[in-house]
Amino acid sequence: MLERALRSEREQALARTTFALMGECDVAPTPENYQLFYAYSAGENPATGRIIGDMIAARRPFSPAILDELRRRSFPHDRAERAVVGIGENISLSLEEAVAKLELASQHALAYGNTLSVASGELGDSHSPDSMRRLVENLISATKAMETRTRALERELHQTSQQVGELRMQLDSVRKESLTDALTGIANRKAFDNELREAIDDARQNGDPLSLFMCDIDLFKSFNDTWGHQTGDQVLRLVANCLSENVKGRDTAARYGGEEFAVIVRKANIHAAISLANQIRANVENKKLVKKSTGDILGSITISIGVAELSGEESAAALIQRADACLYRAKNAGRNCVISDRDLRVSAMETDAA
Repeated sequence: MLERALRSEREQALARTTFALMGECDVAPTPENYQLFYAYSAGENPATGRIIGDMIAARRPFSPAILDELRRRSFPHDRAERAVVGIGENISLSLEEAVAKLELASQHALAYGNTLSVASGELGDSHSPDSMRRLVENLISATKAMETRTRALERELHQTSQQVGELRMQLDSVRKESLTDALTGIANRKAFDNELREAIDDARQNGDPLSLFMCDIDLFKSFNDTWGHQTGDQVLRLVANCLSENVKGRDTAARYGGEEFAVIVRKANIHAAISLANQIRANVENKKLVKKSTGDILGSITISIGVAELSGEESAAALIQRADACLYRAKNAGRNCVISDRDLRVSAMETDAA
């Protein structure tokens, strides 16, 4: 209840900040603009956040064109979805053209077959040398025309096959892009949601354990304000790399939003998951952060992690909520630590016993 109340309070504070900021910037309070400025207030997109922050500092107006461009930068999934639709339409068009060519070829083959049938019937009749020569010439002409059409069809179908192959490669690339966080290169929230649903289904079907981490960079906003957004981006990439280095196989590391990350660990019970979480936490702490522009060593960063194991028939949302509650407890416990739902259960039992 405490964690839920803290999160609700944070969201309400962000909403108030967002509306106040939109008013100061003379931005119309539309749902699209609210989404953009809420993401800025929550620090969910550092790259776009720098642009908005610079515009606010310089008191530059937010024209409709600028707002459209900022939304395009902040929410690339909409663009990716439009690209998928466009490529899909091109594939459908190419396949429709191929079907039309095959239907035309079928008509040509039928006409050629009729020509052969007529010729076969005429061969049984008595003919003069001239009429026989004309018959043979007609057959040769029809056969050459059929050969020409067949070769043309083969070339056209080969070109169509190449076009469809290229379009499929583009589609795979766009789909991959739509599931990848542009800043860190690991899975994004959309990919995480998909993977978690699949992992839960697999765990129930096979009777395997499944665990989830929710990770948050400690004091990230303060760090960002002190050293700048570029260094903040460097921190996000460093944590993402640490997660990728320690998460292998079918497990999934994702950027959940802002400075928060999530890790899906398949076939891992709570004990194995806690061990891995502590390994990741220590790995991040041992990394030395160097400011690229100056070479200055900024020290180390830390993360807090909440761990939960899938229980019974609970939903993905319930599992995330339990892991998130553990994360909030880790933050309140002093940060740079791992708290699991097992720890919460033990704590509750001790409280009841007391």
